[in-house]
Parts: sequence; structure tokens; C-alpha cells
Amino acid sequence: MKHLFHFVFGFCVLPIFLSPSAEAATRSIDQEVTCDLMVAGGGLAGAATAYEALKAGRTVCMTEITDWVGGQISSQGTSALDEKKTQRDLRYFPRGYLEFRQQLLDRHKHQKTPGNCWVSLVCFLPKEGDEILESMLNKAAKEGKGTLRFFPNTVVKDLQVANVGQGQQIQSVRAIQHSPAVGAPPLNTYPLSQTIADSYQEADTPLFKKKIIRFVPPASGKWFVIEATETGELLALADLPYRLGVDALSHTNPSSSSETDYPYCPQAFTYTFAMEATDTSTTVTPPAFYSRYAQSYSFNSNDYAQHPELVFTYRRILSGQPTAGSRSITPGDISMQNWNWGNDYGPGTSADNYLYTRDQLAATGQLTPGGWQGGFRVSALQGGEEQALGFFYWFHSGTTDAKLPLKKLFPNIRYLQGLDSPMGTVHGLSKYPYLREGRRLIGRYAYGYPEGFLMDEISVSRKNFKDRYYTENLTPEGYRNLVTALSGLNTIAVIRGQIPLQEAQLRARSHIYPDSVGIGHYNLDFHPCMVESPPERAGNQERPKERQGANETYPFQIPLRAMIPPRIDNLLVTGKSIAMSHISASAYRVHAIEWSAGAAAGTTAVYSLETGMLPYQLVENLPRANPNLEQLQKRLTENGNPIAFPNTSILNLDWKKWR
Repeated sequence: MKHLFHFVFGFCVLPIFLSPSAEAATRSIDQEVTCDLMVAGGGLAGAATAYEALKAGRTVCMTEITDWVGGQISSQGTSALDEKKTQRDLRYFPRGYLEFRQQLLDRHKHQKTPGNCWVSLVCFLPKEGDEILESMLNKAAKEGKGTLRFFPNTVVKDLQVANVGQGQQIQSVRAIQHSPAVGAPPLNTYPLSQTIADSYQEADTPLFKKKIIRFVPPASGKWFVIEATETGELLALADLPYRLGVDALSHTNPSSSSETDYPYCPQAFTYTFAMEATDTSTTVTPPAFYSRYAQSYSFNSNDYAQHPELVFTYRRILSGQPTAGSRSITPGDISMQNWNWGNDYGPGTSADNYLYTRDQLAATGQLTPGGWQGGFRVSALQGGEEQALGFFYWFHSGTTDAKLPLKKLFPNIRYLQGLDSPMGTVHGLSKYPYLREGRRLIGRYAYGYPEGFLMDEISVSRKNFKDRYYTENLTPEGYRNLVTALSGLNTIAVIRGQIPLQEAQLRARSHIYPDSVGIGHYNLDFHPCMVESPPERAGNQERPKERQGANETYPFQIPLRAMIPPRIDNLLVTGKSIAMSHISASAYRVHAIEWSAGAAAGTTAVYSLETGMLPYQLVENLPRANPNLEQLQKRLTENGNPIAFPNTSILNLDWKKWR
């Protein structure tokens, strides 16, 4: 590996490392590890999976590409909990999430709202998220007499899949753990774009020393592998069916921005960073690449442009003020930035999409044995990193706004970087980008889902689908199908024409799933991709109609079928990769919902190991009742992991109080 060139990054000069294009010959195994559950990904869903399995006395192996557990609340830096008011007021969350949340509150008893942010009632330093989750997992292992084998700085490289019975099962998982090479700087010195290719290379390099690990089941041969990565890596590695980006317009996703599937436009991703308020103005040097991004930043509204302190306090994660919700700033306050038209980065074309499609993976050799490199377009990651760094300079010293006539200077801030900084990196950016969307599973064939199970927009949205927009944008047949699908108890009468379409009363609740194993409630919230390449191009705009689906939701459920892939019987999918559409994913992606999905995956895996019932066998006869499925649901409920909101019923159409 060679030092090819230098550029200004994070306001200091760092070398860029590029890995050789050809993978070295497969190395021998350095370590073989047995586990009941092998969890790929240590984000919130992976942590929740491990938490429940450890409490049940199981041995859990968990890999994580960074050295922090928690994903959104730690390594991705989005340490401000996204919650809906009614659910929060009732504390109607999974038990592990409640424990995590309470520990945060206990750490900040001097403040009614930790961090004194106003995007949430709970904002905190990312390192706190990692510390609390690690403590929780160790405590769960002790209480349940389970064993946690955590492998930080580790990526999955390959899967061994074999035919077993009428399906297939994963026999082993090959992974690479990296540590600093002799004489190399510590981990988290360089941003992800400079290290990710190296992380997936098995050969030692001047930057990393590698350990090759093989995860295998215990002597019984029975185990489960859990897909909990941020991008759905195992879906691509196993070549399972999945969706990426925008789904085609249909009666189940009637707000879609595309007439056909458009895989190049997942939601924008964000490298977060932290900045500290100072008592005097600071001097900041623009990064060398700033002119490329300068015309892409905006505060989005005149209120924010005139009062940028509102943006600072919006996601303030450390404050010396005890006053809840204060918009004033004290020197030493720290703000985390996650701002649309700021450090959001939304590539949306086939030339710059950040997650490769299946065709692109095949073309780049990543689907050949040993060829997996993470599935990212590295140049897109670098673009996101530069966008974020440029945003800080713009916040501090920028003079023009991409949308507004006014841009005030905000010079009393400094950019925080270093291994002891809030993001725990020398460069100051989050260790991993906040990915709002990855590869989304297409579940097995199920009754009523001939193309594979999927949760769609109309399953959760409060949108008025009788609005003129839908009568004009759907075909007459499509609109009829939309109204029919939402007619609830009057469906048969609508089909028979006994109730005219214009008179049909649409249901006022989410879809109720007989196999629900978790819950969630959050708005359909969009951070769209951009129309032209590159995203930072002056005058670029968001993809038209991408925000059409944005709306409030009814409290909704997470069905087990959304976690069960075709073909591979001992793989469960959780987190951001469960079977859902692009629009519904915009609600299912937030903190508490990821935890609920992970708790469901961990509990289901343990139940299946105990009973010998594979997950697909629990749902294969739906909508008929299944006593084994009911036992699983009872266990979830008794363990403090709700599977339905109070008063969930096909007869209850009154959800106005759930906001």
C-alpha cells in the first residue's frame, strides 16, 4: 500500500491510503469462535439482539466495524433520541431501550432535558451511548448467565452456505478484525473513506494488522446468524433478494417519486460532527475543497438564518445550563450537527450512488468468492466527509446561503477533533456515517404477498389518500386498488361495488399483523437524494416528489415475516434491513424502532434454538393461528418487549391521541 497523495482533511494534512485492487490469496484462519448467535453489526438492532439473547443465557458473538457499540447513538454520532410524544410519555418502549434511556437520565439528573437540545428530550455525548450499552450488555450476560464475545473493528468477509433439509443454512462466517500495524497511528485517525477498503482486505498493510476469524455453531450444529449491519451487507453477500432506493409507484406505495424502481436513491447519509461554543471569535481556515461545496449549504428557513443559535441548540449534546430547552448558549456548550442542506449528502444517480446495486456489485467483482469490499462507493463516502467539514466552515464563516438571501457569520465556535473529542476521532467526524437506509430485504412469499413480503407506505401512513394528488397520479385501477386496500371492514362491499369509491371510509389505523413481534411510532421523514451528480453541484435540487410521502403515522407493528429471508433458514434480518419499502423505511429507521426489531430478532432466535422450530415455520400458515408463534409473542410481551400498542384492534379507529 502506498501513500499516493495528501489533501487537507479535518483542517490538518493527512495521507490517503488506497488498497490494491486485487485481493491477496485467502489466508488461513487465525481464530475459530463458536456461538449460539452470530450478530453481524453492533448498532442498536445488533445490541438489542445480543441483550435479549444474553439474558436468555446464550453465547453471542457480535462484530462491529467500529470500536463503539450503538450505531446511531455512538459511532454515527446521532446522539439525540427520536421519539414520539405519546409513546414517550407512556414509556411504552422495549425494556432494553427503557433501561438505556433511564441510565442516560440518571447521568444528567441536574438537567430536566439532558443536553438542553430542543430536537429531543434526551441529547448526550456519543461516548456515553457506547459506555452505557457496553455496561448493559455485560450486565445482561451476568444476569442471564450468557456469554458475550464482542469483536470490534471487525467486518464480515464471506459466508459459507450449504443445503440443509429443504432449504439452506449458514455454516460459518468469515470475518476480518483489524488493529494498528506496528508504527501506524491509532485507529480512528483517518476517516472511513481512507480505511474501508483496507478493512476488507485480508493481508496485513502498513496501516492495519489483520486477524482472520471464523464463526461457527457449537457442537450441536444449531445456531442463528443475525443481519444487523447498517447496509444489509449479508443480504448482498448471500445474494438474497432485496430492494435499494425508490420503489415503483403502486397502490401500496402511492407517494413514490418514480414510475419504476430506482435503486440509486436511498435517503441521504450524514457524517455528524461536534462543535463547541467559545467566549470569543475563532479563526478557521477553509478546507482546500471548500469551493466545491460552498454553494450547497443552507439554513433552510429565514428564522434559522437570522438566528443561527437555534441551529446550534437544536442538537446541543452538552450544556452547562440547567434550564430545560434554553435557546441561549454558554461557552463550553457542545452541539452535534446533523443538518439537511448542511452535512446531509445525497448522491442519487448511477454515477455516484453510495451503496452499489447488485449489478454494480457484480461488475466490481464483489460477488465473487473473497471479493466482498463492503458494497460502498468509496468516492461517495469521501464526498460526504468533505461536505460535512465544509459545512462547519460555512456555519462559522460562510457569507452566502444556497436558498436564502441572508447568511450571518457565527464565529464563536470551534470544531472538536481528537481521540478524546465527542466523536472519538482525530479528524472529528463520526466514526461511521449515519445511514438512514440500506439494502431492504424482500421477505419470503406469504399469503397476500405473491412477490415476497414487504411493509408498504399504506401500512403506516396517516396521509389522506383521497386527496386529489392520488386520484391524478394513480391509474383508475391503481386508485381503486388503493381504496380497496384501505377499506378495512368494508373491503368486500367496496370490491362488490356496493360502496362507491368516493364514499368508502378509509381505515384510520396502521396494518395489524398477526405475527407482530415489535412496535414503532415515528413520522415518515425524508432526507432526499439529489437529482444531479455530484450532489454538491451548485443549483442542485432534491429529487422531485421524494417528500410527497412525508407524513405522520399511526402507531405500527413489526411483523416476524419482515425478518425472514427466502432460502436461508437460520438467518434473521433486523434493523434497517427488514422487509419494507423506501417510504415506510423512513419511519422504521429511528432509535427505539431499531431496538424493538433487534429485541424481536434475539428473542426469536433463542426461541427457535429451544424448540427446533425455524422462524419460517412460525408464520408459514398465516393467517391461521399458530400456537408456537403465540408462545413466542407471549414471551416477548412477558419480557417487556411490546408487540402491539394499547387497544390495537381492527375495530379501534381512534388514534388521534397518539402524537
